[in-house]
Amino acid sequence: MPAGQPLISARSLVKRFGELVAVDGIDVDVYPGEAFGFLGPNGAGKSSTMRMIGCVSTATAGTLRVLGMDPRTDGVAIRARLGVCPQQDSLDPELTVRENLTTYARYFGVPRRVARARADELLEFVQLAERADSKVDPLSGGMKRRLTIARALVNEPQIVLLDEPTTGLDPQARHLVWERLFRLKQQGVTLVLTTHYMDEAEQLCDRLVVMDNGRIVGEGSPRSLITEHVTREVVELRFGDEPLDAPASKLAGLGERVEVLPDRILVYASDGDAAAAAVHERQLTPSSVLVRRSTLEDVFLHLTGRTLVD
Repeated sequence: MPAGQPLISARSLVKRFGELVAVDGIDVDVYPGEAFGFLGPNGAGKSSTMRMIGCVSTATAGTLRVLGMDPRTDGVAIRARLGVCPQQDSLDPELTVRENLTTYARYFGVPRRVARARADELLEFVQLAERADSKVDPLSGGMKRRLTIARALVNEPQIVLLDEPTTGLDPQARHLVWERLFRLKQQGVTLVLTTHYMDEAEQLCDRLVVMDNGRIVGEGSPRSLITEHVTREVVELRFGDEPLDAPASKLAGLGERVEVLPDRILVYASDGDAAAAAVHERQLTPSSVLVRRSTLEDVFLHLTGRTLVD
């Protein structure tokens, strides 16, 4: 556990929308300088939690402190020290790239000259300096995402909230966003992000929670979650169009656990090669066999009983 007082602390936090319980009594601490993630499928409660932290949605029950303050009474003061990168880009298409930053800075009372200098620094940081005088509409999705991140930094926030920061981006654009976010963390900025991308969580997060149906079902570093909940290796078996019930029955007892998915069977084992060899010893002939290291996706499947795309 990181040392020091948490910048964000939630206890028994609840958010209801009528009969729907979006967040169901979670406990969370986020410490200075770390990248903290909320991992889970759509509808898990990630964005609802972020909206409460961002002081745009009031908690139904429980306690929440952000930067030592209560969002119910100190929302304005908290928001002044937060940077927010929403799930959907809300850039102004009528303004240039630079003007999107300088105009936004004015909401925080940043003087014009300071705002312009800071905008130029941020555009260099997100590698958009050459597009400073361009309008927003012609920008690619990745460029718009980087501009949204730059806009979230104009008030020099202590905490940056990023809701699904790379959804919809191609792999190259995603990796560039990750690299910029990693550099932010190196500079001491505290990052809080939601994602349903396992590789994103592994790349960016020091610690994370796995959410499902409004509750936290796992917590720790990516590596500690993998060590705690799954085996070192996984064998993926595919059997073409063949129904999986029959081969699954022959795999019972192989490895520490067998998971049957709609399109493949997973065998969790400390020694994947030995488990793969044992498959053939049981007179099974899969169409493909893949031995790989366990990932956060395996953790999620184990904790929730379903894949992220369900």
